[in-house]
Formats: sequence, C-alpha cells, structure tokens
Amino acid sequence: MNTDSRITPVLDLFAGPGGWSQALRARGLREVGIEIDPVVCATRAAVGHATIRADVAAYPTAPLRGKITGLIGSPPCQTFSAAGLRAGTTDLPLCHQALDDLAQGHDTRDTLREACTDSRSLLVVEPLRYCLDLRPDWIALEEVPAVKPVFEHTARLLAEAGYSTWTGVLNAADFGLAQTRRRAILIASRIHPALPPQPTHADGGTPADLFGDSLPAWVSMAQALGLEPGVTVATRGNRKTTGGNKFHASRPSWALTEKARSWVLHSRRDSPNWIAAHGARTNRHGDQPAPSITGEAHRWHWQRDDVYQRPLGITEAAALQGFPATYPWAGSRTKQFQQIGNAVPPPLATAVLTTLVPAASEVAA
Repeated sequence: MNTDSRITPVLDLFAGPGGWSQALRARGLREVGIEIDPVVCATRAAVGHATIRADVAAYPTAPLRGKITGLIGSPPCQTFSAAGLRAGTTDLPLCHQALDDLAQGHDTRDTLREACTDSRSLLVVEPLRYCLDLRPDWIALEEVPAVKPVFEHTARLLAEAGYSTWTGVLNAADFGLAQTRRRAILIASRIHPALPPQPTHADGGTPADLFGDSLPAWVSMAQALGLEPGVTVATRGNRKTTGGNKFHASRPSWALTEKARSWVLHSRRDSPNWIAAHGARTNRHGDQPAPSITGEAHRWHWQRDDVYQRPLGITEAAALQGFPATYPWAGSRTKQFQQIGNAVPPPLATAVLTTLVPAASEVAA
C-alpha cells in the first residue's frame, strides 16, 4: 500500500458535514467520506468534500481494500449522549460482545442489533469492522465520553492486531475552540507510537516555564464572536418558562448540541420580573466555561436587558464549533444547527491529526 495519504485517501466513516474533512484538507490530505443523510451530503458537496452516500453499517469493505491509508470514525452519539435518552448505556454489553465477535471473525451485528434498546448503539463497533478488514496505517475515532469504555475495548483489540494505541478524553477548549466540548478519542497507528496531542491553550493560561513555554487562556465566546463585554448567555429561549443554565460569554461555551437553538443572550443580572416570568436559572460564575453546542442551537436567541432581540445566527453557532463563517450549510435552519452540533470541531480534529500524519508542508520540508 502507498502510505502517503496525499495520494491514497483517508476514509471517514459517518463523515458528517466536514469537521474531520476541514482538518484533513488543511493538512493537504485527501479524504472520502461515507454519509447517509442526504442533506448532510449536500453540505459536503457544496464544500467539495468527496462523499459516498451510503449506510456505514451496510457498506461492504471489500471494494476499499488496499485503497486507503487512514481511517476516521465519529459514530452517531445520540444513544450515548447526555443530551439524549442514553439508551446506549443499556446496550453497552451488546456492543462489547459485537467487538469480541468481530475480532474473532464472527459478524453477529444483525442478531445483536435486534437485541439493542436502540439499534443505533451498535454503530460504535463499525470502525473496528473497517479497521480489521482494511488494515489502515492509522486510525482516529471520536465520540461522547460515555463511549470511552467501548474505545478502550476497541484499542485492546487493535493492539492485538499490531497497532500502537491511545485512548482518553480531550477538551476542545484546550485546543483553541471557544467551547468546553469533551470527547472520547481513540488514536492508533501501525507506523508510529500513538500519542495524545499536546494542548495549545489552558484554563486561565499558564506561565512560562524554564524553557520559556507558556499557554494562552481558553478562547471565550466573546472573543470568538466579537461580543461586547458583560454579555451573559442562558440556555433556554424566550418560549421556555423553566430550566436552563446561565453563563458569561467571557468564557468558552459548553459543547454545542442541537439544543443551542434555544439559547438567549442577555445582560448579566436577572431582574425580579424576569425570574417571575421565566423562573430562576442555574447561574454559572464568570470564571467558568460556558456550555456545549448541540443540534438544538436553532432555538438559541439573542437578548439584552431581558428583551428578546433575534435568534442566534448560523454563522455564530458555526464559529463556536470552529467552522468558517462562509461554510455553505444545506437544509433548513433546524437541520443546519443539527449538523453544526453533531460535527467534529475542526480545531479538535486538527489536534488529533497532528499526532498521526504530517502536513504536506512538513513532508515537503
């Protein structure tokens, strides 16, 4: 196999709108993604990312043998996410069974899928199926922290197949994203030792050491979006009467999910009238990070002095997720926020890739 991924492409399972793709492109690497959602495929086409529209779980691996160098996978997280019903937690034993069966050459996915509380739970085993069949030089997987035990199990099986592996949980804020998005990561390589990326930022920053090195502070929402000082965000819109959290934009957001569409931006102080009308919120001190963005971000709104102003913009949510303002999102506003919230943040993807493959400029040097 040609091990230069500038010639031999990287395979991206559950490719999404292009978080990994953006990071690969920035490093001069070719990629082909497998994605089933037609709207997401439309976004990828608009950006120019090569895509096979197919079900990852049903797609055959044989046509890809000898044709890829690296493999990336970000299985759907809804069944394991804290923002969902967490049916995946109940299905974890079945996921572990599927991993062991695949490693022993037995494909029991169909039978185990029928036994799952949520059939999507078993998608977390698909990367191992592709890895064992295709034997890529390197592997990078990303999921919500609840999937870490599955990644650890996958890593053990990959180690038995000759890979160096590392698993852990990374905070995207440590790599320059204005969001404290924590994600389980699996890194594996048949060429180099698998090592975690080194943080580029730190909570509050770090002073210079004996070698003169220091880390800047986490990027705040205000910095990322150009907000004026004193802005506070609440995680429920003007149509909600209870619940939600409140945090200052002087820190990173929490992980964006699709629920970010319900966020409201307002001044720091809750007035008695606001509390009477909408209920008290769980406050978050200004020196703490703000929340994650999810696909619910289409419910977020801007608000000042308790007065509704306008919805959170697509470009603003995209910026908090690390995408450029000009990214051509396809679909309805709700669908666009879902894509943003489900995407891998490009800065986090870039950090992971730096440990696995050199950039084109580094190869040329």
